[in-house]
Amino acid sequence: MSLANEGTQAEGTAAQKTGTAGLLAIAGTVTLLHLLTNGRYGFHRDELQFLSEARHPDWGFVAFPPLTPFVERVSMAVFGLSMVGLRLISVIAQAAAIVVTGLMAKEAGGGRQAQVAAALAVALSPLPLFNGTEFQYTSFDFLWWVLLAYFVVRLLESGNPRWWLAIGTVAGLGLMTKYSILFFIAGLLGGFALTRARRLLASRYFAAAIAITMLIVLPNLVWQAQHGWISYHFLQSIHRRDVGEGRAQGFLVQQFYLCTNLFSVPLWLTGLVFAFRSRRWRALGWMYVIPLALFFLGRGRGYYIGAAYPMLMAVGAVAGERWVEKLKKLWRHVVTIAFFGGVTAYGMLMAAVVVPLAGSGPLMRFAMKNNGDLREETGWPQIVQAVAGIRDTLPPEQRAHAGILVGNYGEAGAVEILGGQYGLPAPISGTNTAWYRGYPTPPPTTLIVLGLSQEYAERMLTGCRVAGHIVNPYGLRNEESEDHPDILVCGGPRLGWPEFWRRFQHFG
Repeated sequence: MSLANEGTQAEGTAAQKTGTAGLLAIAGTVTLLHLLTNGRYGFHRDELQFLSEARHPDWGFVAFPPLTPFVERVSMAVFGLSMVGLRLISVIAQAAAIVVTGLMAKEAGGGRQAQVAAALAVALSPLPLFNGTEFQYTSFDFLWWVLLAYFVVRLLESGNPRWWLAIGTVAGLGLMTKYSILFFIAGLLGGFALTRARRLLASRYFAAAIAITMLIVLPNLVWQAQHGWISYHFLQSIHRRDVGEGRAQGFLVQQFYLCTNLFSVPLWLTGLVFAFRSRRWRALGWMYVIPLALFFLGRGRGYYIGAAYPMLMAVGAVAGERWVEKLKKLWRHVVTIAFFGGVTAYGMLMAAVVVPLAGSGPLMRFAMKNNGDLREETGWPQIVQAVAGIRDTLPPEQRAHAGILVGNYGEAGAVEILGGQYGLPAPISGTNTAWYRGYPTPPPTTLIVLGLSQEYAERMLTGCRVAGHIVNPYGLRNEESEDHPDILVCGGPRLGWPEFWRRFQHFG
């Protein structure tokens, strides 16, 4: 029996049609917002890494699985280096997640108001809003989590074990996007094992789902085995860095204002309580609690579990709709206005923080002050231009044998993606997968160095001098302008290239 009160077939059909129109309107509005603003500033540091890796297709990369670079390779072939075009796939992914959330509420028995409430709460949460501003694996990862939950709802609602095939497919795509979906899969398996849904695990379709997942991820597993499971070592290193820098602090608090819209908290809390109280939906409760506990105990970052909330929003909206229908007319209006008004107001505030709404003025200053990611979207063309200018000042004999040594993947991506117009050589980088690509043969005898401290460069390289500085065009403080603002010109490695390269491998 559905969670919502039963009505006539005509009433149900009308509510579903109106609900679908509302979902499309919300998703369309969010899409338009991103299309109008995603051309501002520049590429983010992480986007430059994905673009760089997209030029070197493989079945695996140190920092992430291969799906996102593959998508960006296709996007570059279609859109070139258009930021709006390249970010379009992320925008579509977020729009799809919004619609699927509403459909989840519908499958759980919700009418028009429940569908729209759940979809709007997701659309105006900080994490999905941010995911539409850049192409990152988190953008696609969010959609896979939502789709996985949706297919689980269809499985639990219908009892039809064929839905395992869809679940297995999405799980495979998720693992080819971001490995952290393993925690959600653990929640799924635990949720089914701990509830009466365990009977569905005995189906041959569940075994087929496992086979589908393994078949999809097999090429990446082979790549990992060939590279000594390097991504595991990368994730360990990044986790130690995050914990050491305090990025794991505030995990529980961030669930309320970062992963979700602050005014939607009653909605997803209701969904969590209702899921555990319902025999049918109890597995959904465990699908949230298990990864939450794993991330908390493992000291993960707050946003890691953000994609688990849409399913709670959906179930909570259905329960909330039933409760609101029992109120007197005046109180129904009060509760409805308070919820939708609060969610919209907080969503507008978060949009001003995470979305590049303005290219100048107070809105830009507000966003730059409160959003470090936007600050990392500025200055890359100027850095590449400065490197090209230094190259052009070198004596002809040095210029003919010059290379560009970079300290992080943002600089490597900027030189590789934006340096073509200046005729710059491919960057030499020891970060993540770029280290496997090695250095040129014959190696350069003069190096333009950026992203490394002068102390490190002088210890590892010969004849270093400061040749220029990185200056942010907006006068903003970010990693490039603050942590390593000097551009150096150096000779070759003191210990020779093979030994230097062995020591130069690092994660970032």
